[in-house]
Amino acid sequence: MYYVIYGFLYLLSLLPFAVIYLFSDLVYFFLYHVFGYRKKVVMGNLKIAFPEKPDEELKQIAKRTYRNLTDTFVEMIKMISMSDKTFEKRCRGDFSIINDIVKKGKNLQLHAGHQFNWEFGSLFMSKSITAIPSFAIYMPIKNKAVEKLFLKIRERYGTKFIDATEFREKREEIFGKRFAFFLAADQNPGNPSSAYWQNFFSKPAPFITGPEVGGIKNDAAIVFVRSRIIKRGHYMVESKLYTESGASTEIGEITRAYRDFLEQIIREEPHNYLWTHRRWKWEYKDEYKENWIDSVARP
Repeated sequence: MYYVIYGFLYLLSLLPFAVIYLFSDLVYFFLYHVFGYRKKVVMGNLKIAFPEKPDEELKQIAKRTYRNLTDTFVEMIKMISMSDKTFEKRCRGDFSIINDIVKKGKNLQLHAGHQFNWEFGSLFMSKSITAIPSFAIYMPIKNKAVEKLFLKIRERYGTKFIDATEFREKREEIFGKRFAFFLAADQNPGNPSSAYWQNFFSKPAPFITGPEVGGIKNDAAIVFVRSRIIKRGHYMVESKLYTESGASTEIGEITRAYRDFLEQIIREEPHNYLWTHRRWKWEYKDEYKENWIDSVARP
């Protein structure tokens, strides 16, 4: 089955970008206008994040979000046969500060969010950091043929993707050596009672604790990463050093700083974020008060 899927998508990936994007436009039309995929979730999220914006403006943001989502899908397919030269033209950035930190002997944690195209962003980070091994976590996919294909694309430049269900047993091995660790730190936690809680835009939201706990325990340099959309199919990856020593920070500090960073980049490009996932899935309860880390009073 893997070779059937791979063969079909490989042939599809050989099509010119102009044709690939026509396919993306078609998928967008059905996803948004016909099936209304998660429309209520998207509009609900946007109203929480931007209560001051009129509905018509939120609809335009939503439409651009769906277009970016379908572009991400077809661009990932295109990566199957895309040359390094073409990728370098379409995804650029400057990681010189990060590589300077690596030269100092520091380990790295790069905290990103679900901006478009996060797959290109991950590949850019992988391609840019070569002096030390790089790792990332992924959620297993039920269809093993599809999972194998995804890993082939994502591991193209050497980053090792670790199955989230196997991470606990492998983390000592990973963190026992030099490492660069890529994290989508805006993931929803599986258990809200063990998460950090703070306001995210205008409503309390839980944040996973792993990125901060790992950064402190391993005394890693913490870097926040964003991806800007320059034009269709072209991205600029930017990094911001938060601290060279995770161990020097206080509990909650890294997560608050990441929240502030995430809010800022979303406000700058509201359409450049995956609004289809339920970021405010969990409601805050008083029983979570010990996990409240925000600088403002809890609800």
